Amino acid sequence: MRRTVAEHQLAVLSLLSAAWDGKFDGGTPLPLIAALGRVAADDVLAPLDLPPFANSQMDGFAVNSVDVNGPDGIDPDVNNPDVNNPDVNNPDVNSPDVDGVDRARGAHTVVLTLAAAIPAGAVPAALLPGQAAPIMTGAMLPDGADAVVPVELAIPPVFPDASPGSGQTVALPATAAGTFVRAAGSDVRRGERVIKAGTRLTAGHLGLAAALGLTTLSVRRQPRVLLLTTGDEVVLAGTLAPGTGLPAGKIYDANSMLLQAALLEAGAEVLPAGLVPDDPALFLRTVRQYLATGGGVDAIVTTGGISAGAYEVVRQGLAGEQVDFLSVAMQPGGPQGLGTFDGVPFLGFPGNPVSGVMSVEMFLRPALTELIGAPRSRIKVLASLTEALTSPPGKHQIRRAVFEAARPAAHPTVRPEGGPSSHLLGALAASNALIHVPAEITSLAAGAEVEVWLL
Repeated sequence: MRRTVAEHQLAVLSLLSAAWDGKFDGGTPLPLIAALGRVAADDVLAPLDLPPFANSQMDGFAVNSVDVNGPDGIDPDVNNPDVNNPDVNNPDVNSPDVDGVDRARGAHTVVLTLAAAIPAGAVPAALLPGQAAPIMTGAMLPDGADAVVPVELAIPPVFPDASPGSGQTVALPATAAGTFVRAAGSDVRRGERVIKAGTRLTAGHLGLAAALGLTTLSVRRQPRVLLLTTGDEVVLAGTLAPGTGLPAGKIYDANSMLLQAALLEAGAEVLPAGLVPDDPALFLRTVRQYLATGGGVDAIVTTGGISAGAYEVVRQGLAGEQVDFLSVAMQPGGPQGLGTFDGVPFLGFPGNPVSGVMSVEMFLRPALTELIGAPRSRIKVLASLTEALTSPPGKHQIRRAVFEAARPAAHPTVRPEGGPSSHLLGALAASNALIHVPAEITSLAAGAEVEVWLL
C-alpha cells in the first residue's frame, strides 16, 4: 500500500480522533510557571481592570488641566502618533503642542503650589485647585487630577528637595486632559476574555495572568506517548564500560533523544521505554509491560523495524495485529506503520533519525495541533532557493535548510543544508527551516520560489 502525504496525515488524524474523542476535554489547575507551553482548558476572564486604577505614565507632576491651560486653553495634537509616548530627549522637545503638552520654554506657563509627592504604591490625597503633586511612574493619580506633566518640562525641571507645605511652587506648561495618564481598564477590562480555551500558553499569557492576580491556570492533559527505539546495532550512551570505545558495527542511540525532544516540543508527555533489541517476542513483552504498568498510554511510537529487511522487529512482532505497514510517498520517512495495539493507537516510524523526526513533524505534530491545540502550526513562508536541487519522482521531498530573512527591498532566501539522506544529523542540527518540494516536481533551479516551514 502506498499513500500520499495528505492521505497518511488524514489516516493518522482519523485514528487519533476516534481513539481520543473527549479524552482531553477536562482541565487540571497548574501553578502559572508549570502551565508554560500547555494548552488552556477553559476561557480565562479578567477578574479586574488593568490597570486597576488611573496611574501616571511618567515621573512628573499630577495636575488638573484646567489649572494649567490658561484663559484660552490649548489645542493639543491628539492625532499625533507619539501621543503618550514622548521622547523627552528628542531635539524636537521644544516644539509646541506635542503629546498634549506645550513644550516651548517661552510659551504660556502657570505657577502652581506643590502638594505632597506620590510614590508608586501610595494612596494619594485629593489634589486641590491650583496644586501640582510630584508623581512617580505607576503611581495612582489623585482625585482632582486629569493629566501629568513630565518633570523635564517643569521650571525648574527637577523635583523639589523639601517637603511640600512650605509654599514651594513649580511652573508648568499648558497640558491637555489625559496626557501621560494610563486610564483604569485601558489595557484590559474586567470580564473581558483574555485567554481563549485551546490557546497554547506563552510567557505573555502567564505574565497577564499574574497581573490579574491569578495563581493557577486550568490546562488540558497532554497525550502520553510510549516511545520505543529498536535495533541490535544501537548502543545507549553511558552504558559502555569506562575506557571502552564504541564497538565495531554499533552506533549510539540518537533516536530516543531526538524523538523524545520532538514529541515534547509537539506538546506530548513522553514515557521513554528505551532500547529494544531485534527480538520480536521481547518487543511485544516490553510494549505490553509498559501498557500494563505505565499509568495510562494514549499512543505508542516506535522507531525502526518496519521496513522490508530481514530483521524488522516491529513488523514481525505485530504480525496479526491491527497494524498496517505501508509506504508514504515522502522523502525521508517513506516506511510507516499505523493502527492499534491492544486498543492503543500505534505509529511506527522509520529507524533513520531524520526519517523518524520528519515523521513526527509531518504526521503526529499536525494531529496534535488539530486535536489538542498544541503545538502551534509551523509558520510557512515563500523563499528563493540559493542553489538548485533535485527531488525523486512522485515523492514529496523535505529538505533541511537555512532560511535568511530578507534585507530591505530583498526577497527571503533559503539554502539547502546537506543532502536529502535520512542519516544527516549534522545538517538537521544546523537547520532552521524545512524546504517542501511537491511530489510532482523533480528539479528546481537556483532562484526558484519554494514553500518553507520555519522551525
